[in-house]
Amino acid sequence: MRATKIRFIASLLLLASALMWGQRASAQHTLTVTGGTGASYARFYPTEETKWMWGCENYGLSWRYYSDKPRFVGAIGVDLEFLERGFRHGYDWDSKWEEVENGEPKEIRTYRFYRRKVNSLMLPIVWQPHFYLAKNRVRIFIEAALVLSYNINSTYEYEDGRYSGGKYEWKVPRDNRFGYGLAGGAGFALLFGQVEVGFKARYHFGYSDILKNRNKYYSNTTDGRENPFWYTPLRSPIDNLNFSLTVGWRFNKRGFDEWFVVRPKKEKRLDSFNFSEQIGQSGGGSGNSHGGSSSNTRGGGSSSNTRGGTTQRR
Repeated sequence: MRATKIRFIASLLLLASALMWGQRASAQHTLTVTGGTGASYARFYPTEETKWMWGCENYGLSWRYYSDKPRFVGAIGVDLEFLERGFRHGYDWDSKWEEVENGEPKEIRTYRFYRRKVNSLMLPIVWQPHFYLAKNRVRIFIEAALVLSYNINSTYEYEDGRYSGGKYEWKVPRDNRFGYGLAGGAGFALLFGQVEVGFKARYHFGYSDILKNRNKYYSNTTDGRENPFWYTPLRSPIDNLNFSLTVGWRFNKRGFDEWFVVRPKKEKRLDSFNFSEQIGQSGGGSGNSHGGSSSNTRGGGSSSNTRGGTTQRR
């Protein structure tokens, strides 16, 4: 297991070095190495007793291309990640009954947990809107991604030591190697010249199942202790919550072109409405005055009302 991680990290570093030497200095690209930890959880249906499994490591390499158009501020890119996933399943329990206030008994269960860890290769296709602060020294971003995955290998253990654990044997009728899902997250980066150092959090929402449904694989009557389910769940997607530190290299020495785009200023209205001036203009005319004669008077004088060219007096 540890050798797999070391080989993957070494491969990422070699790939990063090759890409850094091969890119043009003026290109708006960044290459980032990521690493961190998090937790994983399975959503079984029908519902099973499950808990979050913490301590799931992640390592990866991210490539981003940044747009130079002000109205399309953001980036698109691809990640290559090694991700530990899995779940904790309450395979057995002890029961005791307690009386509650209304006198009805209530069952209290104490579970024994089975833990399974899956080493997966993830390929998120990412859209990353962002904006800059502190004179382009801080970048704040959010992420949305379509994720493809491949499950490399897996191990299992019984946390109470009741049964021995070991390597999980994959079976084509029972286990899914390939998967897919969505991901979303947010983070920030501090810019020091061409170097970006930051932090991000990402949530992987699985849509595919880690175990095939009962139409293809029903029970574990022919399995060993690696399979704790008497009957295979109908649905078994896995979610991950990851926290990662990031160190990136920006290939453009001058900075992103979007920093230097001069955005047109909005034209302000030079004319302002002058209420007193409008009153003066209306008072000096012959339309409706308070001091002179009026074409329509209410007190004492005569008034005229013209309709269709005929003058009527009353």
